Parts: sequence; structure tokens; C-alpha cells
Amino acid sequence: MSSKLIVLDPDIIRLQEEGFEVEVSNGHLLVHSVPYVNSQKEVKRGIVVTNLNGNIGNLGPPSDHQVWFVGDFPCDSTGTQLHAIRHSSGCFKLWEGFEAQHRFSNKISGTNGYPDYYSKMKNYISIISNEARGIDPTATPCTFRVVTSVDEESVFRYWDTASSRANILPVSSKLKFGKIAIVGLGGTGSYVLDLVAKTPVREIHLFDGDLFLQHNAFRAPGAASVEQLSERLPKVVHFAAIYNAMRTGIVPHSEFITDENLGNLVGFGFVFICVDRGEVRKMVSDFLQRQGTPFVDVGMDLQMIPEKLSIFGTCRVTMSTPGKSDHFDRRAPLNADDENDLYRSNIQVVDMNALNAALAVIMWKQYCGFYDDRLKVHHTTFSVNAHSLTRDEMIWVGDNE
Repeated sequence: MSSKLIVLDPDIIRLQEEGFEVEVSNGHLLVHSVPYVNSQKEVKRGIVVTNLNGNIGNLGPPSDHQVWFVGDFPCDSTGTQLHAIRHSSGCFKLWEGFEAQHRFSNKISGTNGYPDYYSKMKNYISIISNEARGIDPTATPCTFRVVTSVDEESVFRYWDTASSRANILPVSSKLKFGKIAIVGLGGTGSYVLDLVAKTPVREIHLFDGDLFLQHNAFRAPGAASVEQLSERLPKVVHFAAIYNAMRTGIVPHSEFITDENLGNLVGFGFVFICVDRGEVRKMVSDFLQRQGTPFVDVGMDLQMIPEKLSIFGTCRVTMSTPGKSDHFDRRAPLNADDENDLYRSNIQVVDMNALNAALAVIMWKQYCGFYDDRLKVHHTTFSVNAHSLTRDEMIWVGDNE
């Protein structure tokens, strides 16, 4: 567990200075110890919660006018529920281990929303706590108690406001693998990294022995500068530096996987195989299957049509899991490679690389339960000339899982 100081945003600082118990956690702002009246006309303490949007230090206006509440439904001094703020009640799992019981909705008269988080939180706290003071004049939300914001597991250097705003933090928690590996940081592998880096995986290990050169820049995420290309860094070092700005846990291994170092792939919860050599694919996949490690393998088959001066072909994603692996040798090319293969000539097909990576990451997320998957598809292909997306090697589970 790592303690972090509350972000120095003007709205949050103002709440702190007035004595509110402020906490920032998992992309949400919490105010603790808010006095309220329950249905028995007793004064209790609850928590008002809102999701955060905007940039660190400059949150801007809230994205909505609603909040969550942890506690019983607040009442007035007679024990009658405060219907003016009612929206819905139930079990709202905001993130792993944290639940709210109520959702409130209230706008300041004559406005379309709140201009800042200070106004939003103050309005709800006043509505709720004013009733408590009618019973206990000493009841105040301003305790001046300092709450240290704690983010127990986050790998990100700033809030994942995309997940908190969409209220999918409990779903994202399914992706908190201990370690995953990406073998091969070429066109597809680099896009796999780009997508996986936005998930809460603890460690992402990168395996590739090549340098990051000019031709790589044309089928990789982002835009490399001339200065970066002149450094001739190993691919894994180049990409680790980029994504280190966003998150922790990017571990570069500037080496190709061989018979001698296959043991370096032991202990991973999932592996992405993004290589273009059949013999390497076979070596790595055989090893992972013996270890019982689930993995996804990607590949492309591209060819030129000379008379049309156009390209056709497919991209493929094949998964192997402890529950289903007998199909892999039939679906993934494991033989010696054709030296005239168009794709291996570094043809610029960044869109196909990105699609291949997206299909692979979607399949991984389905395996994790992030996306619903009734079919448990273990093999899919996309044909560019026919606009055809196929699915195969399925485990039908219907509506029961």
C-alpha cells in the first residue's frame, strides 16, 4: 500500500482548508464524517462521493450533478427521508472493496450544473448535515481531521478518470494480473503494449532483441522524433521509456527468446506471442502449454495482387488456455518461414497491425471476464478483401456463466 498526498487542486484545497475530511481514491473525491439524520432521528456519519474528471491540479467543472452516499438514507429532523435529493438506492460497487448505498441528484436552482467540485460537494453536504444540526447543534462535517489519500494498487501515475467517469472500476479490476509478457515488439506487439498499458496489470514484461529503427516508426504507436531514432535504442527500452510516463511496471528485456532463456517466461499469468517466425512461435507456444500458461498468438498473411497493385490477406488471433489448447497446432503456422513473405519485408500496414493487436487484447479481456463472451472463442481471423471476421474453436457456455 502506498500513501499519496491529496492532489493540490484548488477545489480540494478549499474543502480541506474549511475542515472537511477529504480523500481522493480511485479517481473519486470522498468527504468523510458528514453528519446526517436516520429514520430513527439519530445523528450518524456518512460519506459523500463523486467521480473526478479533468486533469490533476485543474479539475474544471464536474461532469455531472450527482453524488453517491455511504450510509442510511438521510432524513430531516423528523425522520422523513430527504426526497429532494433522491435518485436511486441499492448496492453501488464503485471499486473493489468500496460500495455506496445511495445515488443522489440535486441541482442548484437556475443552473445547468455545478461550476466546480467545491460547490457541488458543499451543496450536498449542507442539505444533509443541516438537518443533523437541528437535532445536535454541535454536529458538523468540518472536523479538521486529515485523511491521507491511499491508492492501494494503482500502477498509474495519475487517476484513471476514464474508468471512474464510466463507473467501470470494478470491471477493470478483473485485469489486475500480477504479470503478463509480450514476446515481440514489432508492429503488432507494440500496439498490444499500447492497449495493455492502459489496464491495471501490475507488470508488463517486454521481450525483443531488436533496435528501434526508422522503419519501425511507421508501424508503431505514436510518432518517434529524428532524435529518438538516432539513439538506436533497443525496442524494449524505447517503448518502456514512453509508457513509463503513464504507469509503473513496464519491464524491458532486450533479448530474443531462445531455447537457452525460455525459463524467463515462467510465472506469467498471460503471454502475448507477437513474432513472425514459425519456429519461434512453436518453441514458445510448446513451452507455455507445458507450463499451463494461457496465451494469445497473433499473425498476418499478406500478399500482393500485381495486376491491381493492391494487397489482400488476413490477420489471425489464436488463444491457448489450460481448458483448450488442442487446436493451436492446427490454427497457428509453426513451420519454417517463407523468406519472400510480404509482411516480413516490413510493409507498412499499421492499420492491420493495430487491428490484429486490438483483436488479441479483446480476446484476452474476454478470457479475464472484462468483456462478456458466451462462446469462449479461441481463434478468429479478419480478411481484409472480404471484410470477413470469422470465429472458431469455441467453448459454448450459453447464458449460464
